[in-house]
Amino acid sequence: MRDDGTLDDQYGTGGSADRSDDTPSTVQSTASPDASTPRGSLRTRFDALMNPLAARPGRTKMAVATGAVCCLGLVGGFSQIGARPAGDTPSPAASAEVAQRADIDAASRGLARESTAPATPSASLSASPSATPSATAKPKPKAKPAPRRIVPVAGLDQTQMNNAKKIVQAGREMGVPRRGLVIAVATAMQESTLLNYASGVLPESQSYPHQAIGWDHDSVGLFQQRPSSGWGTVEELMDPEYATKAFLSALEEIPGWQDLPLTVAAQAVQVSAFPDAYAQHEWRANAVVKEILG
Repeated sequence: MRDDGTLDDQYGTGGSADRSDDTPSTVQSTASPDASTPRGSLRTRFDALMNPLAARPGRTKMAVATGAVCCLGLVGGFSQIGARPAGDTPSPAASAEVAQRADIDAASRGLARESTAPATPSASLSASPSATPSATAKPKPKAKPAPRRIVPVAGLDQTQMNNAKKIVQAGREMGVPRRGLVIAVATAMQESTLLNYASGVLPESQSYPHQAIGWDHDSVGLFQQRPSSGWGTVEELMDPEYATKAFLSALEEIPGWQDLPLTVAAQAVQVSAFPDAYAQHEWRANAVVKEILG
């Protein structure tokens, strides 16, 4: 209360400047024009007592300023929580571990992904249940039949049978019919007993493969052909294949040889001193040729 009897209004513009419970505001009051009068001051205080929640001009701005300061303090607190102190640096081991994990992650991302698609269309066909076996399975190669073993017949041994086989093979290469093969085998039975003879008179003949040595002039080989008679060289006549083809070539030059008796046909080629000797080997020659031809 002033000396002039007027009540002090702490909410008015004319309030005392030395009051410690109210901070002076530099903002002009928004109170009504009659608030500077004693009557207005009394009304204002009465309204404040009746409505304590009503806003007061001076303290409203103080509350806004205080709230802003609090919000700035919370933001600063959160920022300091996530920040690392200036002196707190990671250890070298931790840094190395982080770098190693980063390299592993980068390497794994650079690896090529394995494709799940089939490599070839045939792979998908083989996996499909509707694929036919003929489209996917390769036929197995047929096993080659084992060669038939030719056994000796007609009282011959294996060496004699092998020589008879060479005669038959040479005749088939020439296309000679079976009758000519029988005549050739029967002639060789009579001349050399189906052994490849060298000659004691011709030492050269003994330098070639042979199975016996004879002394009938210069006769050599399975058919006892003489080089001096123009049948061929010693080397050629010691070859069973050449000797056989030489005999069959001469046989085919005889007119009607297939209809002649065996001994007549053989004698026409050989001109032997014993023309009738060939007939005795005909049945044996037939048995041998039959075994070889199967």
